[in-house]
Amino acid sequence: MADPSGSHLRAVILAGGAGRRLGGVDKALLILHGRTMLDHAIATVSGQVGAVALSAAGDPARFARFGIPVLEDGRHRGKGPLAGVLAGMRWAAASGGETLLSLPVDTPFAPRDLAARLGAAPAVAASHGRTHHLVALWPVAAADALERFLDGPGPYRVSGFAAEIGMRAVAFADERDPFVNINTQADLDAAEAGRC
Repeated sequence: MADPSGSHLRAVILAGGAGRRLGGVDKALLILHGRTMLDHAIATVSGQVGAVALSAAGDPARFARFGIPVLEDGRHRGKGPLAGVLAGMRWAAASGGETLLSLPVDTPFAPRDLAARLGAAPAVAASHGRTHHLVALWPVAAADALERFLDGPGPYRVSGFAAEIGMRAVAFADERDPFVNINTQADLDAAEAGRC
């Protein structure tokens, strides 16, 4: 099970996407119910873990006011979200973490007991007929295996690496899907109106 104190659990909020379907807008800074998407994500994970970091491309100074470390993908930049997961694993290991909770920044309704409900790593959330491969608990000890995976020829699918490490799916049977993504203006409008 996840450490209920969160002392060995770390979280990385993944915000490396380009937000193309939103016209190139930085999703982390989108406003939903008067707060940024990053504020929502931090609020979701902060009570569950010992420390939180953000994986994001571009100038990290734009996130300075949030007071959390901003991680770069390093040499794996351009290989998708697993590069952010790897950066999170390396950061978690350096700070004494054993398990990493990953959460995309565009998932503002994730439950605040997500880590406990996922249980032991490796585990991934599933809901409403979908597996949410980036809403997951990762064993930090899998960092070297992930690095080898990213050093390989690809493809760099999250599901591929998840299968490699034996990640199990945990069903969330909530009436409303807690892992709704905000990918378009219509999604944002629906979330603002409470239709998600």
